[in-house]
Amino acid sequence: MTHPYPMAAEGELSLRISAALRDAIIAGRLLVDQRLPSEQELADSFGVSRPTIREALKRLAAQNLIRTQRGATGGAFVNRLSFEEAYGQQITTSTLLLSMNEVDFETACEARYALERACIPLSAQRRSNDHLATMRAEIHRQSQPGLSDQGFCASDVAFHRALVDGAHNPVLSYQLAGAVEAMQPLMNMITFTARSRTRIIALHADIATAIEAHDAHAAETALATLASYTIDLANDIRARRKTRQAPQTE
Repeated sequence: MTHPYPMAAEGELSLRISAALRDAIIAGRLLVDQRLPSEQELADSFGVSRPTIREALKRLAAQNLIRTQRGATGGAFVNRLSFEEAYGQQITTSTLLLSMNEVDFETACEARYALERACIPLSAQRRSNDHLATMRAEIHRQSQPGLSDQGFCASDVAFHRALVDGAHNPVLSYQLAGAVEAMQPLMNMITFTARSRTRIIALHADIATAIEAHDAHAAETALATLASYTIDLANDIRARRKTRQAPQTE
């Protein structure tokens, strides 16, 4: 008889069981709001102890794939995972991928701006007054003389997030959560010592004005200029470091 939740042959038991249940949820064999079998039923089905099942269920709960309810009608239920709940996981995963795989600056920058450019035509068409107000508020915040580098970075992220969210496409917003909220801070850390806030603010203003006027082409041009400026900054910083590190000849 075929097991209802087939699992991999090797690896830690609780991890294999959680993966098997996760695959069943993704494949639709376990539906949203459906109650999972009891811990004892799952333990009997997988041939393991109840503590092992509890550990597997904890993994699923940590991924927001299931929720637990107490009482006579309680148990573990398949959760409806929202895009908002998944943003944090996307950001964490993107940050880890960038740091662990030593992605070079140009590659990260290319990916981040290419993805954002895909949102601009939609944002120019669909943006709400709230999105525009957020972009304008962040531009104003960025112009404050006492704003720290950390504050400027946070405002930079918020500005671009509003631009992306203006597309009113939750799938794009989810995909770009990692690109904007993971890549942008890393890019800012590399370039903040050399960047001109005045120039960045001016380009942000150009983008916001174009989006307000439903002018996707002008917004794309301003974003492309910002991307080129960011890459040029990184190249200049690297060149200066090489010059300082080069051995001095007598």
